[in-house]
Amino acid sequence: VAASCSVVASISDIPTGIPVHLELASMTNRELMGSIVHQVFPAVTSLGLNEQELLFLSQSASGPHSSLSAWTGVPDVGMVSDILFWILKEHGRSESRASDLTRIHFHTLAYHILATVDGHWANQLAAVAAGARVAGTQACATATIDTHRVSLRAPLEFVTSRSEAGSRIVLNPNEPVVEWHREGVSFHFSPVLVCKDPVRTVGLGDAISAEGLFYSEVHPHH
Repeated sequence: VAASCSVVASISDIPTGIPVHLELASMTNRELMGSIVHQVFPAVTSLGLNEQELLFLSQSASGPHSSLSAWTGVPDVGMVSDILFWILKEHGRSESRASDLTRIHFHTLAYHILATVDGHWANQLAAVAAGARVAGTQACATATIDTHRVSLRAPLEFVTSRSEAGSRIVLNPNEPVVEWHREGVSFHFSPVLVCKDPVRTVGLGDAISAEGLFYSEVHPHH
């Protein structure tokens, strides 16, 4: 709890109006994660995390699908979407809540999802695609995607929610970034061309989120 308080104190030193991005790291202390959710999340504008961090977050704060002990294979898109929606609905900005959190960039090996509260961000399609692209190039240490060194592991079809009647989506190779909406939250999904023999994975999550932020447009007047 003291650690999360020190983070909030550090964030409070940042001038008002400057967006703050928090990239989560793996942790095993549920009490610490719970305090981060309630104390730190409202103080940041944007959040980046992977599948382990997302599930642990939900388990620590009694969120959707928290009874799941671990992901099996590629994380289910509908379940991931449910947890992202819950984070933004329960801990993100709303008319009745003084929170700055309006954006989450989720990244797993096979795909990425950018979830944003409507009215605060633009250019999400380009942002999530850029993050997916850098995942393939950085892992393979190439300047551009080398089609001989990558493979597609994302689900070719999926449902957008497991907790309510979600839409069934079939990926179109010509327009691989998919968009859907749910009660004031927009979701942008991009498959990742996964490097078959990765040579550089340290800091990959940071690179993905940084690239996504570079292409994102925030509306500071909200």
